[in-house]
Amino acid sequence: MTRPTVAIVGASTDRSKYGNKAVRAYLRQGWEVFPVNPKAEQIEGLKSFAALDQIRTRIERVSLYLPPAVGLKLLPAIAAVNPGEVYVNPGAESDALVDEARRLGLDPILACSIIEIGVSPGEFPG
Repeated sequence: MTRPTVAIVGASTDRSKYGNKAVRAYLRQGWEVFPVNPKAEQIEGLKSFAALDQIRTRIERVSLYLPPAVGLKLLPAIAAVNPGEVYVNPGAESDALVDEARRLGLDPILACSIIEIGVSPGEFPG
């Protein structure tokens, strides 16, 4: 049985940030996790990728943890990997980002992806 795959775009080495809590939550729930952060070599013991196109595995879900202006610039790269789902977490959304995601054929889900997998972010202290 293959594990579902998720790219955490905006993954963080800072354990108090949601981009780190997401990495830990998905790992706990049995997902294959691909942290994406161009400034980190490893996050929570996993190889960190500088960009989505460096990941050689089919990504089923992208979970976005970046400011809207940064996320907006990354939408073409997200569309290029053609994920099944794109979660735009609280704080990462803007009208412009949502509109552009839809224009690119993505169907952004505006929700906390940590809660969606059955975990509370509060379970992961900083």
